[in-house]
Amino acid sequence: QVQLVESGGGLVQPGGSLRLSCSASGRIFVIYAMGWYRQAPGKQRELVARITSGTRTNYADSVKGRFTITRDNRTVSLQMNSLKPEDTAVYYCNADLSLRLGSRPNDYWGQGTQVTVSS
Repeated sequence: QVQLVESGGGLVQPGGSLRLSCSASGRIFVIYAMGWYRQAPGKQRELVARITSGTRTNYADSVKGRFTITRDNRTVSLQMNSLKPEDTAVYYCNADLSLRLGSRPNDYWGQGTQVTVSS
């Protein structure tokens, strides 16, 4: 069974920094991509940043230049700098992976971690 376990959320003042991490465990054949999504109250879940197995990255326009996503094997991290109140949301880790050779990839999600940016 695949598990994605997140850590690093919390409360921070505007302009501050936080680092989120997510580790995947279980019988995984290959991870094609990992990423972070977020969902604020009353809004749809949105992509924040994503990184492929080849280290290609893409970011939401709202976080470009402030957030950096990195990956080391089964762990993905999101360094968030210059945080703004509008970054407040529950952040979810996502992995696009296959469990066996030749099987179709599926999405897996973490349980979510709260990030609150407030003075």
